[in-house]
Order: sequence, then structure tokens, then C-alpha cells
Amino acid sequence: MNIPRLRFAHLPTPIEPLPRLSAVLGGPRVFIKRDDQTGLALGGNKTRKLEFLVAEAQAQGARTLVTAGAWQSNHCRQTAAAAARCGLDCTLVLAGPAPAAATGNLLLDRLLGADIVPVAERADRDQVLRRTGEELAAQGRAPYVIPVGGSSPTGALGYCYAVEEALAQQVPVAGGDFDWMVFCTSSSGTHAGLVLGQRVFGYRGQVLGISNDHPAAWVRREVAALASAASEKLGPRIDFSPSDVLVNDDYCAAGYGVLTDAEREAIGLFARQEGILLDPVYTGRAAVGLIDLIRRGFFDTSARVLFWHTGGQAALFAADYQSLLA
Repeated sequence: MNIPRLRFAHLPTPIEPLPRLSAVLGGPRVFIKRDDQTGLALGGNKTRKLEFLVAEAQAQGARTLVTAGAWQSNHCRQTAAAAARCGLDCTLVLAGPAPAAATGNLLLDRLLGADIVPVAERADRDQVLRRTGEELAAQGRAPYVIPVGGSSPTGALGYCYAVEEALAQQVPVAGGDFDWMVFCTSSSGTHAGLVLGQRVFGYRGQVLGISNDHPAAWVRREVAALASAASEKLGPRIDFSPSDVLVNDDYCAAGYGVLTDAEREAIGLFARQEGILLDPVYTGRAAVGLIDLIRRGFFDTSARVLFWHTGGQAALFAADYQSLLA
């Protein structure tokens, strides 16, 4: 099908072996998919989604991108960058206690020219996002409202096609097929795209999301619904059920964006063993799950495990995460 898509991501992103980390953990061979190198304002996984989302916005005649997230949202930073690159305005609805200073992603949001709408309570975020879109429409600014994380059927296509990309790389890089793909799951868009891509492109391994904030039942339900809806953009609908979705929610009890000793250890291991920087919210927590599962013998020692680095390192420079060095 002829699906509108822009081409501003630096693709394909590389896949690299992590031999020192693999040796330290004493488990399977671990590889990393460097989606932190997609190239849009420090990169990240949302860039893949925005190639489809912004194309759809332009096709609808939009002049303003509107989305929401936390104050250190990677998605919001990449949306602001995509808007700037494509000559669109951008309004970001940012929820939670306002930071004392513009650091990390928030600094970049402002540098990229985004307008900021603050929301004190995260529970009010979606309502304020809808109202902001309505107000911009009434002002004649032609908004295109993107849900949190770019998690719409259109946005999910980014990671459907990412599976095709990774499958073309796996044998040359890893010497065989990847048995597992492990990543952080939150708003469900990346997870839904990978589940859809697994089916469409015939990936025979397992797709495992490590939740950083939602219980497993919620993730399974949301991912199944979103993957089913996204499939209709490719052809006949594929109905996914929650049982098709693999998720582990053992590591999210601390809450969204809360740094624990487990994240400190995981981020430190990747930095000191491989020279790779993770972010404190998403990849840091997914790495906690990956490391713990390896230590518990969850993966066969002969397995090839692909860890998706979804970006977000700008948050390392936010005041909230200076305790990484404590």
C-alpha cells in the first residue's frame, strides 16, 4: 500500500554486539539496536513513528503538531524537532511538577521553538491535550494532535517496518537469527509496531516488552488493540489478542521516571562495559529487566538477544537524575 511517509530518520540504525557486557553477565550473546542514532535532535525511537505521523499531518493540511508527555519526554523533544524540520509549529502539553530550570529534554524543547502548556497533574494530561487541540483549531492554526508517545495506528507503523530492517541485519551481524527482541514498553506504540512487524515479516523469535509503568494486563490489552488497528493500514485486518503480547511488569513498581539502585547499576554496566549511554527512564529500566532475566537464567545461554536502544540520553542531564553518580 502507498502509505505517506517522510524520510528524515538515519536508517538503518546499526546493530552492534555487546561482548564485554555479555561476558560479565555470563548469559546469552547480547546485541544492541542503536535507535538512539536515528538522527533527529539526538535521535530516539519516536523518529521512526514521526516519519509516518508528520506525513499524515501534512496530507491533512496541518500547520501545528500538538502532543503531550512528561517534562523530560523524549517523544515531545523529537516531535518539536520534526516540526522545526518540516516548517510546522509545535505545542507540547507537559505534565507533572514543573522543573525549576530548563534542563535535559525541556531545554531542547525550548531551543527547538515549541510552545509549552503546563499541566500540574498527569491524570489531567489527556484532557488538556484534547482541549489544546480544540483551542488551536478555533484559532485557525490547523492542529494535528499526536497521542502520548506517538502511539496511534499510524505511529505504530514505524516499528512494524523496523522489524523488517532488523531482520535484514541479523544474520550478517549476529551470525544467525535473533531469538529475542527486548525493549522498554510504555505507551504501547513501539510494542504494537514490533508485534505487528513480527507477524507481517515472519520474525520467528520472541518480542518481549519490559514495562516501565503499566501493569502487564493493561499493556497486553493496549498493544493488541493498537497492533490490530495498525494492521488495517497495510491490508486486511489482523486481529491480535492479549495472549499474543509478551510483557514483563516485574520492574515498574517504583513508578515512572523514578531512579532506583537497579537503574543505577544497569546504566553503569552499559557505560563502563560498552561505552554506551542509556537513559534513566526507559532504556535504563529495560536494561534492569534484561540484566535480571539473564542472571536468573531466563534466556538460554546459546540465545542471541537483541536489546533495542530507544534513545533518551538527554534526560541524563536533567537535575532529577544527578543521583546517578551517588
